[in-house]
Amino acid sequence: MVKLTPPMGWNSWNTFGEKINEKLIMETADVMAESGLLKSGYDYLVIDDCWSLKERDKEGRLIPDPEKFPNGMKAVADYVHSKGLKFGMYSCAGNLTCAGYPGSYEHEFIDAETFAGWGVDFLKYDYCYHSPIVAGKYLYRRMGLALENCGRDILFSACSWGADETHEWIKESAASMWRSTGDIFDTWESVKKLIKQQEKLHPYNGVGCFNDMDMLIVGMYGKGNVGLKGCTDVQYKTHYSVWALLGSPLMIGCDIRNMNEETRKILMNRELIRINQDPLCRQPVKLTGIWSREDMVMYARMLSDGDIAIGLFNLSEEKGTGRFNLDELGLPMSTGKTLEMTEVWTGEEITAKNGTISRNLEPFDCEVFRARVVEQ
Repeated sequence: MVKLTPPMGWNSWNTFGEKINEKLIMETADVMAESGLLKSGYDYLVIDDCWSLKERDKEGRLIPDPEKFPNGMKAVADYVHSKGLKFGMYSCAGNLTCAGYPGSYEHEFIDAETFAGWGVDFLKYDYCYHSPIVAGKYLYRRMGLALENCGRDILFSACSWGADETHEWIKESAASMWRSTGDIFDTWESVKKLIKQQEKLHPYNGVGCFNDMDMLIVGMYGKGNVGLKGCTDVQYKTHYSVWALLGSPLMIGCDIRNMNEETRKILMNRELIRINQDPLCRQPVKLTGIWSREDMVMYARMLSDGDIAIGLFNLSEEKGTGRFNLDELGLPMSTGKTLEMTEVWTGEEITAKNGTISRNLEPFDCEVFRARVVEQ
């Protein structure tokens, strides 16, 4: 399928890992529908690894674990659909999944047919235990072709972690999104590492095949499968802001049944979602800035209505100042134009003066603006 804006939803892996079951998925569907998440755009509910038995049936088909999913996957999919959501599942391009369950290698067409029969709308496709003698581009092309011919519109989420120069060939595979990173963990160090990996990949993101920076850790607070140390709300805010501005899919990873108010505010920031879902999905520009430290990262992205999204991100544990000239945005003072800017977290409004922006940021904090071109 062709997806015109970055997919949004929830995935079970970050918090629950193998501890998934029918009750959890149905309760999560209820919360997505009732909490405002679905209304905000989060419409995919995805079950990750560990959902099947360890062996296929005699016909070679995958079997849902009857202890975890006693009514089968079709019943789960029907319940998810009844809430106005789309249903997603997981498989892998290898003999085994990352957790050691049957993968789809050389079962691509029968698995695609099975998923279609269950009512699946999204397939996350991992890269563990893959063949060492068959290039990744062929493995993802196989499943892409199988999904395109399964009789159902299923979004193909390729999860090859950026391995084997994924960005060079992934659009050949019919994937609508592709993982450019290894796994995220609920630590600031992990978030910062993934942000720094993105710079060379900006040209490979866009409509129809989105660069997936991995799932969100907002609201985990050190709990769950990838919990580790946890982050502060300020760090979660910056993490979410970078993912949104750079146009990554936004897949929630916390237990939304227990969201606090700060997590709700971050995940449902209307203006950031509007930026993330801008219909043109243009490539971001990394701003050089003035006297910028390595951990003061600044990005801008032109939007479909002539506005500009601008993000200043202090990735360090010290206070810092983000400074840049408007001519980096194509707006030198000679044009007679400047920017009226609204900060998406606070609603603060400022007008750029003397062709320059300078903002002081606390440790790990950020500011994101939607800016409009006006007369000086």
